[in-house]
Amino acid sequence: MLKKLFQSFRLPSRRFPHPRRTPEILTSRQHSLKRNEISRYAVSVVERLQHAGYEAYVVGGCVRDLLLELEPKDYDVATSATPEQVRAEFRNARVIGRRFKLVHVHFGREIIEVATFRANHPEPDEDADAGQQASRHESGRILRDNIYGTLEDDAQRRDFTINALYYDPSTERILDHTHGVHDIRNRLIRLIGDPTQRYQEDAVRMLRAVRFAAKLDFEIEKHSAAPIRQLAPLLRDIPSARLFEEVLKLFLNGRAERTFELLLEYDLFAPLFPASAEALEHNPEYTGTLIRQALANTDLRVRQGKPVTPAFLFAALLWPALPARVLELQERGMPPIPAMQEAAHDIIWEQCQRIAIPKRFSIPIREIWDMQERLPRRHGRRADQLLENPRFRAGYDFLLLRESAGEETDGLGDWWTDYQEASDSERRSMIRDLSSKDDGSGAPRKRRRSGRKRRGPASDAPAAAD
Repeated sequence: MLKKLFQSFRLPSRRFPHPRRTPEILTSRQHSLKRNEISRYAVSVVERLQHAGYEAYVVGGCVRDLLLELEPKDYDVATSATPEQVRAEFRNARVIGRRFKLVHVHFGREIIEVATFRANHPEPDEDADAGQQASRHESGRILRDNIYGTLEDDAQRRDFTINALYYDPSTERILDHTHGVHDIRNRLIRLIGDPTQRYQEDAVRMLRAVRFAAKLDFEIEKHSAAPIRQLAPLLRDIPSARLFEEVLKLFLNGRAERTFELLLEYDLFAPLFPASAEALEHNPEYTGTLIRQALANTDLRVRQGKPVTPAFLFAALLWPALPARVLELQERGMPPIPAMQEAAHDIIWEQCQRIAIPKRFSIPIREIWDMQERLPRRHGRRADQLLENPRFRAGYDFLLLRESAGEETDGLGDWWTDYQEASDSERRSMIRDLSSKDDGSGAPRKRRRSGRKRRGPASDAPAAAD
């Protein structure tokens, strides 16, 4: 496909250490991108800014995706106009952001993101003013990024060459300052500029390199890949809320399993999931199988257009760290269920220090794990109460995931599969059969009754330890 797209445009295969100041210009005959393939709202924003006397282009991932015959997720525009000037041109626009100020132009449910041309940050020195010094962290990470520049400056400060292509819908030309078309043709993810410096400016670029490589089935160019393992610990300095958003992008793009392999290859998994990385080291077969199976299931659901909940995904990624914690607490004398609850709380709390998982996901994670303790307890009315629990389906699916990774549950998954499909009389028979077996799978023990009448457990609360 790529050979056909660029059959009239050829560059020799070589390393490009420096972006060019004068762009390579591809006319409509030299590329496959057509004006009518682009969002009409993006075209409208570009043309309106151009008519107002500003430079403006459709830029970035949407241009890349269209050249690869992929459907763009959204559309970005780059312009010489400042955010305030863009805002003045559009009544349906608002300025957002502090670290990186942007303008969102709203057209119903579609948003066109407009950014002013940026320039690279000068290296701070003793003579730099306080504002310049404050724009960088001592590690080199950029704290604020509102230094404006020219189109050439903007191209050189973008992260990857394949994201630095500018399309002018008025002339239908592509401007390529960084040999991005060459790298698309050769299926390469190449960082613009010195890789070490660019990763130090923003360590998330290492995750983006992995994400694009997995999503597009590209390779990370060797000079861009070389510093990643050494600089991976820089991810610990990234705000946890930002990492949550980046992790969702990593694992919800339909190539989660491939993404996981690349994260391991470049030592990026441990800074994101330290407890899970430790479990992977101590029990690689079980941990690797469970995580890979969960990610493969996620990829399948994404391809089928089915919803994917981050709660289930994080529950699978973190679960392998749980058994060892539970066992440790039990060895200190804590009963099984309280040990499970405390271990779950600790693991999620520790993980949130790295990746800020919102409560709307962290609470369901604990409920999914809690179901793993409750599903074996099926006697009396408990089985029917569990079926009515809103988290039953997620808990049941998670049980099957554990079994697919090799956990022995004495046929628990098959039992619940049959129970869901059985008639009422068949279900009663299945419960009676449980009572006749001495298999230890949740059979209640006799205990002394108190003088007060016992109340059954609520359907959304953990069952009492028997």
